[in-house]
Parts: sequence; C-alpha cells; structure tokens
Amino acid sequence: MNIIKLILASLFLLSTLSHANTVTIRADEWYPINGVPGSKKPGYMIELAQVILAKHGHTVEYRSMPWERSLKEVRRGSFDCVVGAYKEDAPDFIFPDAPWGSIESTFYIKNETAWKYTGMDSVKNIVIGTIGGYAYNEAFDEYIKQNKGKGKVQVINANNALEQNIKKLLKGRIDVVIESHLVMEAKLKNMNVTDKVKSAGVLAEADNMYIACSPAKSTSKEYVKLFSEGIKELRTSGKLKEILNKYGLKDWQ
Repeated sequence: MNIIKLILASLFLLSTLSHANTVTIRADEWYPINGVPGSKKPGYMIELAQVILAKHGHTVEYRSMPWERSLKEVRRGSFDCVVGAYKEDAPDFIFPDAPWGSIESTFYIKNETAWKYTGMDSVKNIVIGTIGGYAYNEAFDEYIKQNKGKGKVQVINANNALEQNIKKLLKGRIDVVIESHLVMEAKLKNMNVTDKVKSAGVLAEADNMYIACSPAKSTSKEYVKLFSEGIKELRTSGKLKEILNKYGLKDWQ
C-alpha cells in the first residue's frame, strides 16, 4: 500500500510540474522591445518569450501597463514578468543569465534647438521630459529625484508616455526628451515626425535589457531557467535572427 501511495504521489508531483501555465507579462509599450498586445508585431521580447515558453507547453498573456505599476504589480506577485528591464530598474527581480538586448539612453531635441548634452552640468538649465519608474543611470536618476516637480524635470506615468513627451517637445512645453534610441526612432517614425527631432548626445554607454520575473512567485526561477536556456537554443537554430529581422534589428552579441 505504501508503495502504491508513493507511486501515486510521484505521478501527481510529475503532473503538477509539467502542467501548462499561462505566464503573465506586463510592461508599458516600448516598441520594438514590446508593442501593442495582440498585434502582428507585439515586440521582439514578447515573441521570444512566446516561442520559448510554448516549447514547454506554456502560453503568454501580455498586456500593457504603465511601467511603475508594472514593476509594482510584478514585484508583489500579481503577474509573472516584465520585459525591457534593466537590472537597475528592479534589482530584486529574478533575471536570466544573459541579456535580451542592449540599448542606450539618448537625449532628443527639436531640429532648431542648439543644445547638446555634455555632462550633468548641461542639463541644469533645461526642462526634460522623462517617464516614471525608468532607470537611466545613477547620476541622472538622482537628478530626477531632486528636481521633479520643480519645473526642471517632468515625469509622465502612462502607457503612451513617450508619445506624450514627444508632443510636449514639439509644442515647446519641454526642451529635451530622454529615451532609448531604438524606441525613440521607432516612435518618431510611427508619428511621422522623424524630420522634426534630432539626437543631442548619449547619457551613458549601452545598458543590457532583460525579461525579469517576480521575486514573490515560486515559478519565477523555473521560467528564468527556461529563458536562459531558450535564448541560446534560438540563437543556434537561427530563430532569434528570424524574429529580430522582423523588427529590423540585429543580434546584440
């Protein structure tokens, strides 16, 4: 009888471990990293997650949500993962072994503006548009903390925060927008205003981006393991290149 119980218990455990899950992903729209949920181009990180998890019987439920709220809800375990995260964004989250891309924060101005970023002293007499919850770099993050609400730094929390910042820039309500170059260039093209805005210097060297999972959920380590192994397999098989080509991107390695 004890042997039968042991076998049944083992079978139940095996069934539980192999159970297909719906993995919930949240982030603000940050195309081409992640785009409109349910669209033909939901973002390359979303597609990578879908392909990797599908191999193990899991499905992805991806919805957009303001970045600060995404971090808060995933941190507390309401959802499983975020995409497009820097380790500075959420140091307590669980990250895969290798990044899923790299990107650099760049300053953007209207074409007729002469300003250029030359260091932290150069930002003190301008009004900058930023997005709530984003990590840029240590010095700039501290500057935002000290100056938001004082007229020098404007922070937006919304799914379309970048689009709002670009509109404010074009209307002269802010002087500068800071955004990752891949995302900004895609958004400017989408808004048909590429000819009205130009880059004005890079804040820092390119930083690694990841899919990152909740520190509050027991399944996170298993998902991250799948992501770590899966990205290697996709690179070897050529599937990674195929997905990146769809977005006009190249492998970051």
